[in-house]
Amino acid sequence: MTVRRTLAAVLVAIATVPVSAAPAAGHGAPTSPISRAAACGPEGRYASTNACRAAVEAGAAVREWDNVRVAAINGRDREKIPDGELCSGGLSAYRGLDLPRTDWPSTELTAGARFTFRYRTTIEHRGTFRLYVTRPGYDPRAPLTWADLESRPFLTVTDPPVRAGAYQLPGRLPASRNGRHLIYTIWQNSNTPDTYYSCSDVVFRAARGGTATGAPKRATATKAAVPRTAASRPAATEPAVAAAADPGVPVASVTDLGSRWPVLAGAAAVLVVALLVAAGRLRRPGAVPVGRQCEVRNHRAGRRRIW
Repeated sequence: MTVRRTLAAVLVAIATVPVSAAPAAGHGAPTSPISRAAACGPEGRYASTNACRAAVEAGAAVREWDNVRVAAINGRDREKIPDGELCSGGLSAYRGLDLPRTDWPSTELTAGARFTFRYRTTIEHRGTFRLYVTRPGYDPRAPLTWADLESRPFLTVTDPPVRAGAYQLPGRLPASRNGRHLIYTIWQNSNTPDTYYSCSDVVFRAARGGTATGAPKRATATKAAVPRTAASRPAATEPAVAAAADPGVPVASVTDLGSRWPVLAGAAAVLVVALLVAAGRLRRPGAVPVGRQCEVRNHRAGRRRIW
């Protein structure tokens, strides 16, 4: 009986721990056009560039490239994130991402063309993406401020599909840009209190048959732009076959099994405890009628005892 009680107590303790575990938070960063954190991170392949080395020396936790997030912003980005600290989200652990430089790994884009932005996700969550571009005359040698960005996003997408480990954000690139600029991405989660911030350095080239300061021709506007990342290899793009075979999964329908397994394990343990308790009650003897022989033999007398 002591063993059964001990086992039940252990199972109850195991069952209560997973249920009270904290929920997982969402993580991610843009990879096309590539962001500074993703470029300098372990998966970015640009850690050896001068810009990435300088960022790490100044303070940039690029091993956690997908974690530039701030809680409880609630859309008050311009109030809470200081000028000059937009790329780090105002976090001291990522202040190296705010360095004003002209040699950050950049992605070459065609002004005014259609483009599918890719936002790599390590944990999927619902939320809204807002993409801003720097104004004409942007100077990459100066700290980035809110005044450097357009007041309105050029692309807003809520709960985009996930394909090949990345959110897919189809849209159109700004037409009136030329040369080096910056695309600032804000991802505000709707089922967590977190908001993520990312800076992607880009170089706009003129559309074929036109100029970057004017609207592109209709023929070129229908073609998807293929980005090229400077200072290293071309930016990764998805194979056409894979894109056609996988239409994507809406974020709203994705089940995060990682955060539910502890709850399921806890429920299973509680069920086991209940079965053990029920089995113990079934085995417990009931009342013995008076005068019935006891089944335990009295070894000294060699006869059965009477109750």
